[in-house]
Amino acid sequence: MNSMQTLTQSTNSQNIARKPLFPFLDLKAEYATMKQELLATVESVLEGQHFIMGPEVGKLETEVAALIGCSFAMGCASGSDALLLALMSLGVDVGDEVITTPFTFVATAGSISRLKAKPVFVDIDRETYNLDWKQLEAAITVRTKAIIPVHLFGLPAEMGKIMEIARAHRLPIIEDAAQSIGSRYQDRYVGNIGTCGCFSFFPSKNLGGAGDGGMVTSNDPEFAERLSVLRVHGSRKKYQYDLLGMNSRLDTLQAAILLVKLKHLDGATKARQRNAERYRQMFGKAGLQKWITAPLQPEGLGHVYNQFVIRTNERDELRNHLRICGIPTEIYYPSPLHLQPAFADLGYGPGTFPQAEAACQHVLALPVFPAMTEEQQKIVVDAVAEFFAGRK
Repeated sequence: MNSMQTLTQSTNSQNIARKPLFPFLDLKAEYATMKQELLATVESVLEGQHFIMGPEVGKLETEVAALIGCSFAMGCASGSDALLLALMSLGVDVGDEVITTPFTFVATAGSISRLKAKPVFVDIDRETYNLDWKQLEAAITVRTKAIIPVHLFGLPAEMGKIMEIARAHRLPIIEDAAQSIGSRYQDRYVGNIGTCGCFSFFPSKNLGGAGDGGMVTSNDPEFAERLSVLRVHGSRKKYQYDLLGMNSRLDTLQAAILLVKLKHLDGATKARQRNAERYRQMFGKAGLQKWITAPLQPEGLGHVYNQFVIRTNERDELRNHLRICGIPTEIYYPSPLHLQPAFADLGYGPGTFPQAEAACQHVLALPVFPAMTEEQQKIVVDAVAEFFAGRK
């Protein structure tokens, strides 16, 4: 009897969850690798006492723009604000329609509704979980003002086809790249394909701060200038307000912390990709392909695995089994946006977007953080294999 069998038998006999053997996302391990550097940069900001729009903000904007390969990068207070500011910069207003996916975090559609515009949902592709470009054109109307594809879980959406359709209808594209910094579509980084890209620096993201933060990238100078003004109350000159803006500035402390972490991003991304490939190999050796589907890795698309999301028809039962074994998991997302009470006024009902609804019933995210060890992954896969043992 191996250690996993002993563990699960003892916990199952008590029908209680074991304390997690390791975290779903080990931010403490990440911190340990750069602790002194982070403490030094925080102390530097505290000594300088320049907390709002300090020099570190501009430096981070320059470095992110260079990484993405675009001309402009504008820091803001959060990934949610990045989406809202992008829509405001494009002039989205009351009664306009913006097309997006129902299988995403609420901020994607919420930013549209905040402006009294209408989110128009398009179902997802079953394998990638991203917006199904084949259904996109049918959703375009004379009121459509923009399209927001989401690069979900770290995998780019099918931007070639989406851009082709957008150009044909002269529509701007806002890339929701909150989970996907550093991922590529063919030879271009996400955030450098559409009109603009929106990024989040929430702590759980691949480039995460010590609080909220966001950024918008673009190659359009007029768009970038307008967004830069909107994020500081619509002001180009102190106490003079040319636009009705908002207060959404990236804190200097967050920028300084992110500058340190940015230097480690490539290594962390490669570690996530290594762990994802290791999962695939372990699932294959355990013969689990019949029961679970690993994330798709399409040719020419660079997946950065903000989440490693598997699919199984027995999701809830498997999750409970893993919980009892002390293995943390998460569900992204338990309900599609079109069935959430906040969007009830849109009039969508159950069955409207079957692929998104099915995904919400069947997906499960497994730990894939950069510092995760091979032994920890083996514990996960052994527990999954134990759950499906005996099935024909």
